[in-house]
Amino acid sequence: MFAKTRIGQPVSHGSLTVFPLFCGEIRPVDYVLSDEGMEAGTITVAEVSQQGSVPDLIVENKGERRALFLEGEQLVGAKQNRILNTSVLVPSQARLTIPVSCVEQGRWSRISAYFTPSYLISPYHLRHGLKRSVTRSLREKQGHRSDQGQVWNEVRKQQDALAVSSGTGALADTYDQYKERLAEAQKTLRYVPGACGLVVALGPQIVTSDLFDKPATCEKVWGRLLSGLVLDALTEGKAGGSSDVAQVSQLLNEVRNAAWTQVEAVGEGQEYRAEFDGKVGSALLLDGVLVHGSLVAGVG
Repeated sequence: MFAKTRIGQPVSHGSLTVFPLFCGEIRPVDYVLSDEGMEAGTITVAEVSQQGSVPDLIVENKGERRALFLEGEQLVGAKQNRILNTSVLVPSQARLTIPVSCVEQGRWSRISAYFTPSYLISPYHLRHGLKRSVTRSLREKQGHRSDQGQVWNEVRKQQDALAVSSGTGALADTYDQYKERLAEAQKTLRYVPGACGLVVALGPQIVTSDLFDKPATCEKVWGRLLSGLVLDALTEGKAGGSSDVAQVSQLLNEVRNAAWTQVEAVGEGQEYRAEFDGKVGSALLLDGVLVHGSLVAGVG
């Protein structure tokens, strides 16, 4: 995993430092991102039934290309807002049940028939807890289930720390209240041309890493991946110190040498999981190509 990657020059904003990753050999997979399909009307995401089910949603892909949903991305609408528990490739011309977690504890009432994309990905504390509980669930042969209580707790803790008032405890309200700060950071931490991935540090600690099969995907989701991390930086204040390329190189070596275990993927492809030194990783491959690999560290 994460083989043959080159680390680029870091860019910083406040306590956040982003290290772009460049791929060696590129064999891109053909897919559309979930939001692209939803915007085009070829993909719909809905509750599984009129009654609904908190940990499950139904995706219908009427398009001619498979669709990639990313772990931690937020979908808004229907009976309550959700985030994806794992990255999923939904086949073309298919209906698929996908595993999700609720990030709006105080609502269970339908406001729309279908979900819409938020173009936002969860903060790293939430992603870490999600990833670890899903990995544990897979180990126990319980599928891609999360610890829902922990998800709600992480949303609530961050809202308390940032003085966010939300009538339904919606993660979306946290992003909305700090949208100007998010835009400011994203303007500074722009996508680095040619990058197929990124490692992000908060102060001296590396907290996330994401790698994709092609630069085009990385460019489209770069700002979304940083959205949650900007909230983390605001929550934790100015962390002292900073990370360097040597630390990133060491992390990538740890990832390559980790004990990866194959688990059953939700849609197309093969999924692998690894857990070491407080870090949790997952990787979604198709025909030997890494479509999305990610690692989240537990810090603080």
